[in-house]
Amino acid sequence: MSSEEINSQQEVLTPAQRVRSDWRSLVEKVSYKAIVNNIPFLAFIVLLCVLYISNSHRAIEMQRETNAQNKALKELRWKYMDVKSQLMYVKTETQVIKRAEGLGLKPSLMPAYKIKPRP
Repeated sequence: MSSEEINSQQEVLTPAQRVRSDWRSLVEKVSYKAIVNNIPFLAFIVLLCVLYISNSHRAIEMQRETNAQNKALKELRWKYMDVKSQLMYVKTETQVIKRAEGLGLKPSLMPAYKIKPRP
């Protein structure tokens, strides 16, 4: 093809068609070159994406574990408070006397006194 034929074909193309053809040729040339030239950068971006996703999954898993631990802690607190109140009730004088009667023991009628050693 001579330069006259090329010029005549370019004159026939509308500006929009010329831009489209230029854009297509540019994309075809640049896309392959850009990908090949930027492989390390693209690999870095992919690595960052993988790290971001794994970090998100880990944070969600830790949050679930924390919620489960908090629920278990609340349950253990309630058990502790229940056992503590039961122990306080069992340690009262009336309860001690009732349990001692089962063993055949009775409360002393005389008050306690201190025995003094001889000098």
